[in-house]
Amino acid sequence: MTTLSDKLEIDVNGSRVLVEADPDTPFLYVLRNDLGLRAAKLGCALEQCRACAVLADGEAVPTCVTPLAAFAGRRVVTLEGLADGERLHRVQQAFLDEEAAQCGYCTAGMIIGAVALLERSPDPSEEEIRTALDPHLCRCGSHWRVIRAVRRAAGMRP
Repeated sequence: MTTLSDKLEIDVNGSRVLVEADPDTPFLYVLRNDLGLRAAKLGCALEQCRACAVLADGEAVPTCVTPLAAFAGRRVVTLEGLADGERLHRVQQAFLDEEAAQCGYCTAGMIIGAVALLERSPDPSEEEIRTALDPHLCRCGSHWRVIRAVRRAAGMRP
């Protein structure tokens, strides 16, 4: 059995990385196994829970099925890349302040979804927040705290 291998350059968290992998490899595997970025999680493996989401050119994109090749030439930001040194991104801080995570499995994807929302709509209504985060599944029931966290982050202005 032969494995196809290509080298693709991707901007991940502000650094250019050269990834040598089959272009059809799910990007989540590259993030976790090759780049050591483990915030994005494998949940459903069907792109339906969004625990694996990252920002790609400012858009929340699932990575569990989407191939590595789809991210070539794009600017990717993971949860690990949101903070500015020791200073958390305003959405990360708001999630902490509002205690918006319970088990934490979906949290990275939820934060990524919230950041994408605030980048396109700086002062979203509760309905906009609910709509934007609807694809992000959480079994813990912390949704009302997540909504409060996103509203808090919107008021924090970058």
